Amino acid sequence: MPGPLTFDALKAAVKDGTIDTVLVCLVDMQGRLMGKRFHARNFIDHGWEETHCCNYLLATDLEMGTPEGYKATSWAAGYGDYVMKPDFDTLRPMPWLEGTAMVLCDILDHHSHEPVPHSPRQVLKAQIARLEAMGLTPMMATELEFFLFEQSFDEIRKGGFRDLTPISGYNEDYHILQTTKEEAVMRPLRNHLYAAGIPVENTKGEAETGQEELNIRYADALACADHHTIAKHATKEIAWQHGHAASFLPKWHHDKVGSASHVHMSLWQGATPAFFNADAPHAMSDLMRQFCAGLIAYAPDYTVFLAPYVNSYKRFLKGTFAPTKAVWSVDNRTAGFRLCGEGTKGVRMECRIGGSDINPYLAQAAFLAAGIKGIEQKLELAPATSGDIYEDEGAREIPATLRAATETLRTSKMLREAMGDFVVDHYVRCAEVEQEEFDRVVTDWEIARGFERA
Repeated sequence: MPGPLTFDALKAAVKDGTIDTVLVCLVDMQGRLMGKRFHARNFIDHGWEETHCCNYLLATDLEMGTPEGYKATSWAAGYGDYVMKPDFDTLRPMPWLEGTAMVLCDILDHHSHEPVPHSPRQVLKAQIARLEAMGLTPMMATELEFFLFEQSFDEIRKGGFRDLTPISGYNEDYHILQTTKEEAVMRPLRNHLYAAGIPVENTKGEAETGQEELNIRYADALACADHHTIAKHATKEIAWQHGHAASFLPKWHHDKVGSASHVHMSLWQGATPAFFNADAPHAMSDLMRQFCAGLIAYAPDYTVFLAPYVNSYKRFLKGTFAPTKAVWSVDNRTAGFRLCGEGTKGVRMECRIGGSDINPYLAQAAFLAAGIKGIEQKLELAPATSGDIYEDEGAREIPATLRAATETLRTSKMLREAMGDFVVDHYVRCAEVEQEEFDRVVTDWEIARGFERA
């Protein structure tokens, strides 16, 4: 597989004219790429060390509005600068964009050059550092589900987001014939990502009309989050290039199954899988059992990082493969947490709660914080559940609304200890803004239901 670019390779590509543009990007709170397009010559001569951006980029909503209530920045504080510091381990070509390379940046305080604590990459790095101090390396893999539509983004927006038509007419789960019809988008997606150094495993049809899944091979947690973010961005751009829209909205229609982002996780000690013990039940080591006990015990605390918007909670419905209970099982897709690779060195835990709208850095950081707490407290893992867990009245529910999840985040002692009050309060405010925006809008459903009959 082609690897990320070295700086010397970038210089050579700029010299011979292969690359003329460098995207210098940060990851915002919503998990999107934001940044600047540098002329490549200027980047390698002058801009490679650092550049600047407005600090409002880590205090906006999806509409790029500037809501009040953030301690990090405000109108009163004048919306100053952050430093964008390129991480050259992430420098790579963007093969679907002609003559273009990209690098991800860490975000630093303009005055102190210290990491900005609520930057998503830094939130994850802080939890990785805690595990590294314990001699452990977190390994992760994500699955990206999304819908492809016949229309383009512009056509859908101009049509008021009505009369949306998925690219296929029937459930295409594992369906080779139907997905053949979509290869105009999916084949270049796989190949371009691979050429960009993203370890793509496969794509497949998912369990709905027009629904796709992209699977990326496991990597260390930070690389996994980087891969996820770049792949999501690429999916939208490549679909757009072919006249289609790709949406990661978790629930675009009440009659359609939603889109998830399942996350697989394990810990390693050097080259040894620390979750594996051949002599233990299911081959789960004591460390794994403690880590997973923390994942499950604190799931309500971090649900807002798995379901960050009002729409996120619309996919949590019985019989849709979207779990509603914070319990674990052995290879059972009705549970919030599913043991995979039972009895093998690849034994791992999959969290099935998160939607396609997750910010992978924040979600993975929350998993690690909860797992570390489980290890520290030597929590006992409850027995695995079985059967239809939707019907298990004894299983604990995850928060069912953004409002409820915001409160569990606000009051989470575990996350405040792990991430700090400043970070938790920042993302509590982010969730509050989403709820406030929704609460003030009169929806089409309300008008249709009550215009005449109320």
